[in-house]
Amino acid sequence: MSNIRRAYSSEAQILSKLAFRSKANWDYTPEFMNACKDELSHTVEQINDNKNIYTVIVKDEDIVGFYKLENLQQERILLEALFIDPSFIGQGIGRILFEHAKQSAISHSGLFLDVLSDPNAENFYINIGMTVIGKQESGSIQGRYLPILAMSLTNEV
Repeated sequence: MSNIRRAYSSEAQILSKLAFRSKANWDYTPEFMNACKDELSHTVEQINDNKNIYTVIVKDEDIVGFYKLENLQQERILLEALFIDPSFIGQGIGRILFEHAKQSAISHSGLFLDVLSDPNAENFYINIGMTVIGKQESGSIQGRYLPILAMSLTNEV
C-alpha cells in the first residue's frame, strides 16, 4: 500500500539522499555525481517555500519517490525533480507520481508542464506523453546538454 502526500520540511535530507541514489543508478562516475550534488540537494527552505510543491510517495512508512513542482503561478509549470528509489524503479511509481504532478499543475492553472530531463530519463517522459521541445546546457557539467520536454495540460482537464 502506498500513500501520496506533501513532503515535510524535516524530510529534506531524506529527499536529497534519495535524489542522489536515484541519479547514481545511471552508473555516473563519482566525479560526475559530485558535480551534481548541489542540484540534487533539497533544503528545508525549498520545501517550505510556497512557490514549490514537494510531494512524496510512501510505501511501508518509507519514502520511495518524490517530485517537485516550480513556477506555480505561471502558465508553464516546471517539474523540477522526479526521483524514485532505485529499488522501486520499474514498478510504476514514476508514472503514479507524474500523473499526480500533472493533476497538481492543472489545479494550479498551469497550461503546460515542462521538464528539464536527465538524458537517461528522456524516454520515460516521452513514453508518458511528453514531447522534446529543445535542449539546455547543464548547470553542473559544461558541454552536457539536457533535453527539455513539455506537455500541454489544456486537453487534460
